[in-house]
Amino acid sequence: MLFILRVLLGLHFVLASIIGVIIGVCRPFNPDNSRLYARIYAWPSSMFLRLKVEADVGPLFDQPPGCVVVANHQSNFDLFVLGHVVPPRTVCLGKKSLGWIPLFGQLFWLGGNVLVDRGNSWQARRAIQTTTRTLKEQHTSIWVFPEGTRNPDEQLHPFKKGAFHMAVDAGVPIVPVCVSRYARRLSLNNWRRQRVIIRSLPPISTTGLGQQDIPALAEQCRAQMQACIDLMEREINPR
Repeated sequence: MLFILRVLLGLHFVLASIIGVIIGVCRPFNPDNSRLYARIYAWPSSMFLRLKVEADVGPLFDQPPGCVVVANHQSNFDLFVLGHVVPPRTVCLGKKSLGWIPLFGQLFWLGGNVLVDRGNSWQARRAIQTTTRTLKEQHTSIWVFPEGTRNPDEQLHPFKKGAFHMAVDAGVPIVPVCVSRYARRLSLNNWRRQRVIIRSLPPISTTGLGQQDIPALAEQCRAQMQACIDLMEREINPR
């Protein structure tokens, strides 16, 4: 069973990447490419992984494009989970090394997503300035994982400030998206369906905020997301 599942996931990933690259070549850097890519990856993969994804993301889709979306990041399988809820005209902020993954890297680039070299502070600042212009002028949202790394643990890591700098500089709201803790329960050798909840919180306004407000803004967002994740866990595993 495990071998068959891995083969199916691997074949699907390659096929989805090829389809995505074709879409990207036909309409390069279109800000809605990422939403299409996400659905192509997510729908079949959720079936293979036996994930029952429940999306309660009204605030995310009610918010017009041109916001900063922040989400918790648990594992490489997040693409297959969060791909269900990527809204229109949304691009992602990702690390530069993603660009070197065969097919996926080219797809990511053609989707208009932003690659950041975290080891080069000058280039990182320049990328953030570019995304700020994207938020202001192109009516496109930016999706960010503010923990900066994968974290399957119960407690969220402290949030990095880049996403909040972008939102404050552009004067756009922040929309938190929370995913229940599925990563440690996910087993490729278990055919039982696993429930996963995705829930978006009401937008957090940045109107009137300045750089001095960013630490408190990041902590406010983190606290709200932690409370939401804890609540979803109690819904999935009532005691």
